Amino acid sequence: MTFDGLFTKWMTDEVSKEIIGGRISKIHQPLPYEIQLTIRSNRKNYLLLLCAHPMMARFQFITEKGDNPEIAPNFCMILRKYLEGAIIQDFTQVGADRIIHLDVDTRDELGDEAKWRLTLEMMGKHSNVFLVDRRNQQIIDCLKRIPLSQNTYRTLQPGATYQLPPHQTKMNPFEMTLFELDARLTKGLGEDSLAKSLMSLVQGMSTLTANEIVERSMMFDETIAESLWKFLEQNNEKPTPTLAKLSNGKSYFTVCPYYSFQNAENQSFETLSELLTAYYVHKVQEEKIQQLAGNLLQMLKSELKKNREKLVKFEEDLQKSEKAEQYRIKGELLNTCLYQIEKGQTEIQVENYYDNNELLTIQLSTWLTPSQNAQAYFKKYQKLRNSIEHIEKQQEVTHQEIQYLEQVLYQIEEADVQNLEIIREELVASGYLKRSAMKKGKQKIKPSKPYVFYSNDGTRILVGRNNLQNDTLTLKQAKKEYLWLHAQNIPGSHVIVESANPTDETIGQAAMLAAYYSKYRHSATVPVDYVSVSKIRKPNGAKPGFVVYEGQQNTYITPDEAVIQQIRENKPKE
Repeated sequence: MTFDGLFTKWMTDEVSKEIIGGRISKIHQPLPYEIQLTIRSNRKNYLLLLCAHPMMARFQFITEKGDNPEIAPNFCMILRKYLEGAIIQDFTQVGADRIIHLDVDTRDELGDEAKWRLTLEMMGKHSNVFLVDRRNQQIIDCLKRIPLSQNTYRTLQPGATYQLPPHQTKMNPFEMTLFELDARLTKGLGEDSLAKSLMSLVQGMSTLTANEIVERSMMFDETIAESLWKFLEQNNEKPTPTLAKLSNGKSYFTVCPYYSFQNAENQSFETLSELLTAYYVHKVQEEKIQQLAGNLLQMLKSELKKNREKLVKFEEDLQKSEKAEQYRIKGELLNTCLYQIEKGQTEIQVENYYDNNELLTIQLSTWLTPSQNAQAYFKKYQKLRNSIEHIEKQQEVTHQEIQYLEQVLYQIEEADVQNLEIIREELVASGYLKRSAMKKGKQKIKPSKPYVFYSNDGTRILVGRNNLQNDTLTLKQAKKEYLWLHAQNIPGSHVIVESANPTDETIGQAAMLAAYYSKYRHSATVPVDYVSVSKIRKPNGAKPGFVVYEGQQNTYITPDEAVIQQIRENKPKE
């Protein structure tokens, strides 16, 4: 079942009975599409989510607050100004549509009575949240402002009159008797597709629910109207929230178990809100990761591009500097024939004993003595030599910069929300990102933990998940006699085997983890270095996660998901 009009009705019932008469105490907007209202009602605090996400539009009670931005968005500030402290008078659905109104009463700045309405429209990419003056239907503000040029039916801007979306002529099943339903459906249902006909006649009906009604009609030998009526009555009385996991890996949330989901693994919940939380938990996590990672990825890719362009420029400068050796040779040759140069001479031909005594023409300045001409060539040589040394140093620094940025890019692709926050803090500390002026000192971010695995013989193996964690694992936590592994010259995790004498099998499994948790996870062969932790050192001023080592051995690994899964299932030594 999608969040259709029917589900909206039962969700409205669940929410309204808890919040009517309650007071809005806090308002937050942790994500661009999400509004969170803290409501004090019946001596309890409820956290109500209003979400206008294009793919996940919904409303529900939630238990965990989102992380709020440093500066509240403008729409959030408007809502706080008008709604904090307001008393909820009603919470209703518009017909059987995916639109809900939250009506509140409060006092304005002058102490006069004010009546506001917060409206959530769940319309896919057109989903939106509106703050409206109930007295004149004027829009105070909306989450997404849409000009008339993009919506000719209505203007969705502050100051405009709020209008509902175009009215549907479909029937509202919650306002009809069984007799009325039967009469309308008998007349309107087509012969080709009962489910499609049902959707065209009944407001708020999704494809999944239409198929379910048709399935029940055939199973219990009932008319479509009878099956729909019983479905509505059953869930009006007591929904049985169900998460259905199908054999094809897909999951659906439904207001009750669906017969049309054959061989589904059903999980029941006490409330519809708990059901939605279970269904959306991974999707919401992915959304947060996408938002957090988005700006970081954009910045990192921009930095990578700049550094790669610098390498090209350095290479061009090096090619220009290849003339340095020619200047030295000319200086040496001039020193051997100073006596041959006459005053006013502009060039001289000499035998180049560096090139089989071939004749070489050397340009001379008439303003300089023969000896000064030779010294001028030596000065040009030295200048270019110094330039080459500088360029080569900058090349090395830039190569390390690129290596670091590629490492962080890989880690972002693998990170969860917590590790993304840690990576962001690392980038702030490294000077890539600026800390907001509103923040004082470093953010207190709970340290994440490394992955923990066990080899077949029970030896513990730790895998770092970000650069700061890699540094901590290798340089602070690991004993000197432990074994350290890393994919060779490839962005990846530091891997620590907590043993001074691991077996070959344990080394092989640790190498498999090092290859798997690297940028080349999907490659046919990944070279992996391994060496004692005592051989690892971090150069002064090196970036987080960067170390150097010597005396390593290496092995070649083909990453295998099945082997990784087997390692995940291993247990520690008894």
